[in-house]
Amino acid sequence: MRDDPTLVEQIQRELQDVRWLGPEEIRTRARRRSQRRIVVATVVLALAGVSAAAVAAPRTSSPPALPVASASPTRHEITTDALLQVTDLQQSANVVWLSQSGLGEPVRLDPMLDSCRASQGYPEGRQISILSRSQTLLKEDRPGTYGAGEALLTQDLYRLVPEAATQLLARMDDLVAPCAEWNSVGEYKVGGATGTGSALHRWTVTQRDFAGDGAALLQHTGSQPVDQRTGRPIAAAPKPTSTAVVRVGDLITVLSLGQTGTEPELRRLADVAARRMCAAANPPC
Repeated sequence: MRDDPTLVEQIQRELQDVRWLGPEEIRTRARRRSQRRIVVATVVLALAGVSAAAVAAPRTSSPPALPVASASPTRHEITTDALLQVTDLQQSANVVWLSQSGLGEPVRLDPMLDSCRASQGYPEGRQISILSRSQTLLKEDRPGTYGAGEALLTQDLYRLVPEAATQLLARMDDLVAPCAEWNSVGEYKVGGATGTGSALHRWTVTQRDFAGDGAALLQHTGSQPVDQRTGRPIAAAPKPTSTAVVRVGDLITVLSLGQTGTEPELRRLADVAARRMCAAANPPC
C-alpha cells in the first residue's frame, strides 16, 4: 500500500494555490495510503511539534504481527467489485482509475491525526488488516492529461479480524479525544520568507451509523496558519475535510472526497460503498 507521508506533504494537501503533479509522480503518490488529494502547494509549512525529518524517518521497530483471520472464512480476497465504481459518482466522465492492494497494512484514517497523537505521546492506535485494496479516482480535464484535473475520490478497503473491525468504530471517540484541539508549531517557508508558524487543528466525530453495520464521519478543521512572532497570516485557512469510516462484517472502508466534494455526497457514497461491500464481507449481508 502507500507509504506514510511526511507532515509537510499532509499540510501541503490542505493548502490552496495548488498545481497538479505529472503522471509518474501521481502514480507513485497514489500508492500512499494516506493520500487525500493529488496536489502540491506552492506554500510549504511544517507546523508540527516534531520536525518533518523525524516524521519522515523510517521506523526502527519491528512491524506489528499480522493478525490471524477467523476460522474458515468464506471470503478472503477483496476484488475490485467490492470497491466503489466510476458509475457511482455523480460525475463519471473522463475519470482515471488508480488502484493498489496490500497485506498486513494498518488501517489509516488521517495522517495528521496520527501526528497529533504522536506529539502528545499517544500510540497510533491503528488496527492491522489482513489484506486491503485502495483506489483513487481522478477527473481528467482533457483525455491523456492524467492528473491535470481534480481528485474526485480516494477509498481504502480493509479486511480485518471481525473483532478488530468492530473495535475500530467502537473506540473512535477515544482515538480522537486527545486531538479535540491541537496547536501545531513548526518552521515554515513561504516564497523567500521563513519563520515559526502555528495553526490550531480540531478533530471530531460528527455522525454515526449512517451506513453499513456501523459508520462514523470524522471531521478535521484547521485555523489559518500565522507567524508565531508577528501574528500575521502566512497561508489561507484549509478547507474542512470529512472522512467516512464504514463497517460491513469484517470489512472496513475509509472514504474521502476531493476539494469539490460535499458531506451529503460523502454520506451517499458511504451507503453505496456499504452495499458493494456486502458480497465480499464475512458474513455476507
